[in-house]
Amino acid sequence: MVLDDLGSSLRGTLDTLRGKSRISEEDVDEVVKEIQRSLLQADVDVSLVMDLSDSIKERSLDEEPPGGTSARDHVLRIVYEELVDLVGDSTTIPLEEQTIMLAGLQGSGKTTTAAKMAWWFSKKGLRPAVIQTDTFRPGAYDQAEQMAERAEVEFYGDPDSDDPVQIAREGLEATADADVHIVDTAGRHALEDDLIAEIEEIEETVDPDRSLLVLDAAIGQGAKDQAQQFDESIGIDGVAITKLDGTAKGGGALTAVDETGSTIAFLGTGETVQDIERFEPDSFISRLLGMGDLKQLTERVERAMEETQEDEDWDPEDLMKGEFTLHDMKKQMQAMDNMGPLDQVMDMIPGMGGGGLMDELPDDAMDVTQERMRNFEVVMDSMTEEEMANPRSIGASQVKRIAKGSGQPEDRVRELLDQHKMMAQTMKQFQGMGDGDMQRMMKQMQQQGGGGGGGGGGGFGGMF
Repeated sequence: MVLDDLGSSLRGTLDTLRGKSRISEEDVDEVVKEIQRSLLQADVDVSLVMDLSDSIKERSLDEEPPGGTSARDHVLRIVYEELVDLVGDSTTIPLEEQTIMLAGLQGSGKTTTAAKMAWWFSKKGLRPAVIQTDTFRPGAYDQAEQMAERAEVEFYGDPDSDDPVQIAREGLEATADADVHIVDTAGRHALEDDLIAEIEEIEETVDPDRSLLVLDAAIGQGAKDQAQQFDESIGIDGVAITKLDGTAKGGGALTAVDETGSTIAFLGTGETVQDIERFEPDSFISRLLGMGDLKQLTERVERAMEETQEDEDWDPEDLMKGEFTLHDMKKQMQAMDNMGPLDQVMDMIPGMGGGGLMDELPDDAMDVTQERMRNFEVVMDSMTEEEMANPRSIGASQVKRIAKGSGQPEDRVRELLDQHKMMAQTMKQFQGMGDGDMQRMMKQMQQQGGGGGGGGGGGFGGMF
């Protein structure tokens, strides 16, 4: 996640305040120094860093913590509020007819972002269309067409034309039935006069309702000049930050947002068209500080379950009624895969992300877990229908046959059966729970959000 180093270093610094009922100026100075160091390393502009750290120090010393609040929780709340204020509001993106134009340098991820945004709008019940006007970059048309196909949205481009303004005009006419038009423009390796002139012509032709600047999270301080020039030419209403799944620092993008007086609209968190989310400041900073994000987690779960339920022969509600089979386990694993990378999902669970279980795991733990799930699927593909429906009937000779057929060791087959048994026991516990019990469990998770995680119990917890 963007500024992830900031989150981990802040959590470590705040942990030094545990057990203290009062906070000294020396304590505050230590926290502020860590904030300054982390933000500067993340390429956030120096003036922004100083303003933020001064405000945190002043509030930490002047404000009286509420009764019963520890010094750590008091400072954590102040840091949370100040960081939310730093990243600003979310760009207003109404769910209605509109035209959005994307601008940015070559390699910033505009074409991928166009398809991702179109997919996002389609999931909100609107009919989007992507219009590709990049005649400069070889392969831009083919890439845009393929991405739009993966997103299952309407697409227009003209690989034989070298006039981007004409393509934009004809694209709007050809996709007139669409609710949302997303116009992808050409980029260059640097801010050049012909790029600016071209995008100004396209902007005049399409008359967008909002223009978004697409920035690579690794852009650094160069984002400031980019933002200024694009803002002067076409006006920037919001920023889409891409490639947050890598080792990007992200501070330059935040600086660009502040420089243009705009806001953040979308975050790109992976390579597939589904790896996009609307930027919400409170949820973003909550994850950064290890406090979880149950709202975003719920949305991902609902989306994953919808995609998994495309199999008409499987209904997740049946899990709460009858026997938990290996078919059910396989569907749950597919739903987990549809939710996205496991490290992102873990960050959304209070107490499991930063400051919790994730900080205690090796760096490659999530990769190992995902590989383990894939191996389990290979094992299940070598089972008979009877074995999938009744795994308790699998004996030693069947384990040997399944291992040979799947190319996996016999221990892996037994591991799968043990995992299924544990999940089946967990499902039996859930079968006895009413709505009130579920609500109390979720409330308890939220209350434990900042306090560090425990190990996984049943379900997929045993895989983590």
